[in-house]
Amino acid sequence: MDKIRVLLVDDHVLFRKGLVSLMALRPELEVVGEADDGNEALAKTRELKPDLVLMDINMPGCNGLEATRLIKAEMPDARIVMLTVSEHEEDLYEAIKSGAQGYLLKNLRPESLFEMMQDAIRGEAPISPGIAAKILEELGRRRDRERDREAPQDESSLLTQREREILCLVVDGASNKEIAQRLHITEGTVKNHLHHILEKLHLENRVQITAFALRKGLVSSKPSEPS
Repeated sequence: MDKIRVLLVDDHVLFRKGLVSLMALRPELEVVGEADDGNEALAKTRELKPDLVLMDINMPGCNGLEATRLIKAEMPDARIVMLTVSEHEEDLYEAIKSGAQGYLLKNLRPESLFEMMQDAIRGEAPISPGIAAKILEELGRRRDRERDREAPQDESSLLTQREREILCLVVDGASNKEIAQRLHITEGTVKNHLHHILEKLHLENRVQITAFALRKGLVSSKPSEPS
């Protein structure tokens, strides 16, 4: 079986050298190069054409996310898997948007890391278990937000308590002056509230306000006046 040719990108030399030593014990893996920042990662990927790039995120200068974008823009078939300590959702989604094929945490056991590297070569998207749970949670939140956006909104819920009071008085047939007196506000304030009510409910006049309120059950039907 051909060896998987790996480029390691990490600014922590001790971690990188430890990973090189571990991979040297695996007959299916071969570390063909190392880089300690994003710019060097781009240059080494061009030069070495590795089967897989293991990319750290937080590096000085050009970080791993920017390096991934640059590499994928120039070499779209490059396989890049993030190997990082960052569990931030922002980093996860930026990595995916940048073109990373997988997202692994550095607290993985070596055997799990090596298995997931082979998964990446087979075209799968390796993700650390804890990160997978975060993705599912975020997808659930996004689904809820989409459902909320798609659900028809009850326009009456847009009204303030004061606007609801004025709406009920309009239905009772009160004039602006009468509403002002009953609520101890000025007629100008009443007019402003009526303007906002009409705007929020997409209505044109007091008659439509009354019809809307009755249709929505915001007030009970008025009894007919005695003759």
